[in-house]
Amino acid sequence: MPARKLYFESIRVGDELPALAKAPVDRVQLSRYAGASGDYNPVHVDELYAKSVGMPSVYAPGMLVMGMLGQLISDWARGGQLRRYNVRFIKMVWPGDTVVCKGRVSDRHGSGGRYFVEIDLWAENQKGELVMKGGSQIQLFYSLEDENRQRSGQSPIVVEVPRESLVVPAPATPEAASSAPPSAPERDRDEDDEDDEEADEPRAGASSKKTAPREKPAAKTASLPAAKKAKK
Repeated sequence: MPARKLYFESIRVGDELPALAKAPVDRVQLSRYAGASGDYNPVHVDELYAKSVGMPSVYAPGMLVMGMLGQLISDWARGGQLRRYNVRFIKMVWPGDTVVCKGRVSDRHGSGGRYFVEIDLWAENQKGELVMKGGSQIQLFYSLEDENRQRSGQSPIVVEVPRESLVVPAPATPEAASSAPPSAPERDRDEDDEDDEEADEPRAGASSKKTAPREKPAAKTASLPAAKKAKK
């Protein structure tokens, strides 16, 4: 009997996905993954080489953990369409580590007969340490009736669903608005900006407060570029 499908009308912001605990990572799994993926980087399969470059042992490829998180979302979104999936690698996974994948609905919205949910995703090791985080967007039928209508060639059920999100923007206050600097096109800070700040002498009456430099991202990211259909 096929698994029950998931529909937009039954999902609420804050719903948690059932956690997926994988078996402890071992060297056999790393070798099998290398053969399946074609990634034969010796730091993942050659113990002597890994130690020669300063590692305590071989370690799991980040894409292996990304695949585990992908299994979590595909198992949960039964019948849905995966529109976006991206992750950030946070911490290495070593042989013997147990990866637990988790997720939570962070946003839902619908318009014009198309319905989407946003999912926050993350993976932890057996110590509760974060090893990966990411997110995905899933498109779903509004209901079983909506699916039956569309599969028979009829127009979809149209329900305007205002965006609901776990992230609530802070309300603007008159004090904040009056103290805000004039709007200007946004741009990333770079080394030239920092040099300009150091070269400028403080003017009379100007504030001496310094702006803290932006931290550089320490983790790599990966994403799936094309939409894929989740497993039923």
